[in-house]
Formats: sequence, structure tokens, C-alpha cells
Amino acid sequence: MEISAARVKELREMTGAGMMDCKKALTEAGGDIEKATQILREKGLGQAAKKADRLASEGLITLKITDDLKKATISEINSETDFVAKNENFQQLTAKTTAFIQENGIEDLDSLMSSKIDNESFKEYFNTQIATIGENIVVRRFQTVVAGKNETLNGYLHSNGRVGVIITAKCDSEETAKKSEELIRNICMHAAAMKPLYLSSDSFDSEFVESETKALIADITKTNEEYARLGKPAKKVPLYGSKIQLTDEVMKKAKEEIEAELKAQNKPEKIWDRIVPGQIDRFIADNTLLDQQYALLSQFYVMDDKKSVKEVLEEKANELGGTIELTGYIRFELGEGLEKKEEDFAAEVAAQIS
Repeated sequence: MEISAARVKELREMTGAGMMDCKKALTEAGGDIEKATQILREKGLGQAAKKADRLASEGLITLKITDDLKKATISEINSETDFVAKNENFQQLTAKTTAFIQENGIEDLDSLMSSKIDNESFKEYFNTQIATIGENIVVRRFQTVVAGKNETLNGYLHSNGRVGVIITAKCDSEETAKKSEELIRNICMHAAAMKPLYLSSDSFDSEFVESETKALIADITKTNEEYARLGKPAKKVPLYGSKIQLTDEVMKKAKEEIEAELKAQNKPEKIWDRIVPGQIDRFIADNTLLDQQYALLSQFYVMDDKKSVKEVLEEKANELGGTIELTGYIRFELGEGLEKKEEDFAAEVAAQIS
């Protein structure tokens, strides 16, 4: 099929790959941008597409949490421009809508639009607000979380209103839940910054892991080529990307190879038990880079980067003499998943002066 120059340019801007590489990838992918991006990544020829660069991401994320930290609602309401997102009327509208959703137990958009607010249907109320503000506004999505007995929740909304997070935790008691509130909020802040896709690597599916592992290996291999040119030490190229790939058979083989290496180095067998566990830990760390990137519990905690989020939780639970288990994770980033509309600047100017 014929691949347009505009399509090639779009892929190049998304990935940073060369023009010819982009054209070949698009041809191989039948013109599909997402498939072409993955083809480039698996060849180490392009970085992961940054969705935020392709998105119509105006509006606000809004978060409302009850004082007892037992209920939280997060919403995304989109506007056409950043100018309107900074408008006080728009900000009041988003706050009022989120509070209304929480207070009335609204679960979906249809229910929201047919509900009553200020003696009129929400749809009529919202259309009036659109007319007043002077720009199209859309309630895109929302979610409410309720914590039960021995559970707590907390959240974080970034100051620019573009990222919001809610995390829920189950504890052994209400006392432990109460004393873990601040930590849960701090982990929400961590998630806002570090962008994990999942709570745990247990949520990964095999197709995702296989695809991302190929891209990871290709990326590190490509980086090492550049390091060699610069005379810098190479990074270790992993065999795997996630702990879900580290089967008993894989770990047995890794241990055998470590012991074979120690034997080749003439290390006394009586001291192997002091060396092998550390080498196994290193092997696991080197081969779970996807977990560290995409799974919240496996990420290194931003406030103490020598520990994972999971280790920080275990440490806090031990300090309190109880248990803390993260059970829910929601992260909204403004505009994610929305395709950016193409704009013809010359046509826009012409339309304004005609």
C-alpha cells in the first residue's frame, strides 16, 4: 500500500526513528501506526510513543475524598482548550459534578445525564454550563471507590489538575488502617509521578510481557552500541522482563550457572551459600525490569529509592504490628487515550479572517 509522507512524519515524531525506518515499519504494518511503533521498538529503532504528545488533553482531573477516607471519587472532564480549563467557572463545574457523582452514587454516564440536579436534568444543566462557558465540554469518565471495614483509601491530585490517583488498602484492623493513611497518600504521589500501569505484575498478560520484553532487549542492545562508540561500559542485556517469566526451571538453571561460574573461579564450595543468594537476587533484579517500570509494588519508592513500594509497605506493617495490602489502584491522566485532532493552521486563520 502507498504510505503518505504525512504518515511517515507522524511516526517519526512519535518515535524518533529515521524516515526510511519509519516508512519500512509502516509498510510492514499495513499503515497501522501502533503496529509500526511496536515494530520499531522491537528492532531498537524507536522509543515508546509518548501518548501525551498525541492527545487532546485539555480539561481537568478532579478528586473528592470524604473526611473519614472511606469514599473517593475521581473524574475527568474535558474542554477544548487549556484556556477554558483555567477558567473559574469551569473549575467550579468540575468540582460540583464530581461531588454530585459521589453524593448520589452515580455509576455511569447515562445515569449521570438522566439524574436531577438543581431541579433539572443533569444534561440540561450541563448544556447550560457549556453555553455559558462558550466551549464544548465533555464528562469523559469517573469512578468512585468505597473502603470497607479494616480498609482505608487515599488519593493525590497534582496541582495542575492533570493527574489524579486513588489507592485502597486492606489492613488487619481499623487501627492499622488509620495509621497507614499518610503512607497510602505518599504512595499515591509516587504513582502520579512514576506512572505504573498496574498494581502488581500478577496483572500482566503473557502477550504484553512477550512484546515489551522484546522491545526492552532491543532498546538496551541499541544503547550498548552507542555506549561502545563512546567507550562507556555496556549495560547488562536481560534474558527476561518480568517475574512471571522466571519459572522454577529458569531459576534452577540460573543457580546452576552461578555455581558453575563460582567453580570456574575456584571459589571454595563451603562459601557458596554466602554468595549464591546475592547473585540470585541480582539475576532477579536484572530480569524484572518490566515489573520495575509498570507494576506499582515492584517500583523503587521515590521517597526511598533503595526499597520497592512493596518493601516499604511491609516495613510499615511490621512497625505497626499488623498487615497492609494494597487492593485497588486508579490513575487518571488527562487526555490519555484521546487522539489529538489534526489542525490545519492556515485553514484556521483563513476561517477567522473570512
